[in-house]
Amino acid sequence: MEAKTLGIATPRKPVLSVSARKIKDNAADWHNLILKWESLSDAGFTTASNIANLKVSLLSKEKVELESSSPASSEKEEKTSQDYSEELEALCEQLQATLDGLTKIQMKMEKLSSTTKGICELENYHYREESNRPLLFHTWPTAFFYEVAHRLSDAYKKELLLKHTIGAELAHTDDRNLSLTYLSLWLHQPYIDSDSRLQLESMLLETGHRAL
Repeated sequence: MEAKTLGIATPRKPVLSVSARKIKDNAADWHNLILKWESLSDAGFTTASNIANLKVSLLSKEKVELESSSPASSEKEEKTSQDYSEELEALCEQLQATLDGLTKIQMKMEKLSSTTKGICELENYHYREESNRPLLFHTWPTAFFYEVAHRLSDAYKKELLLKHTIGAELAHTDDRNLSLTYLSLWLHQPYIDSDSRLQLESMLLETGHRAL
C-alpha cells in the first residue's frame, strides 16, 4: 500500500524547476531569434533598395528609348533592357530568400509562444489556487511570460506580412515615391515598436540573462 501511495504522488517542485529552466531557455531563444531577424531584415533592406534603384534606371532607359528610337541603337537598347531584367529577377529571388528566412524565424517565435502557453497550462493543472503559485523568478507570474511571448509573436507576424506585401509590390511599381514609402516601411518596421524591445529586455532581466 505504501509503495502504491509513493508511486502516484505528484512531484510538484521538480516540475516547477523544469518549467523555470525552459522559460529561461526560451528567453535566450527570443533574444537570438530577434538578433537573426534584425540581421536578415537589414540584408533585405539592402536588396529592396537595389530593386527600387534598378526600377528607376529601367524606367529612365525606357523613357530615353521612346524619345530617341533610332534603328541603329535598337539592338543595343534591347540587350541593355534584357540585362536589367535579368538583374532585377536575380534581386527579386534574393529578396524572396530573405523573406523565406524571416518566415522560418517567425515560425520559431510562434513555437516559443506555444511552449510558454503549455507551461502555463501545466502550472494551472498543478496549482488551482492563484495564492499557492510560487514565482519562478523575481516578480513575473508565469502567465505574464506567455502574455509577453504572445505579444512579441503577434508583432513579428504582422511585420512579416507587411514585408511579404512589400516584396510582392516593390518590383512592379513605377511610382518612385511609392517605392520610397515601401523602403521606409521595411526599414522602420512599424509593428515592432519600442514596447516590443522593452518587453524583451524585461524578460531577459526577469530570467537572469541581464544583471539587475
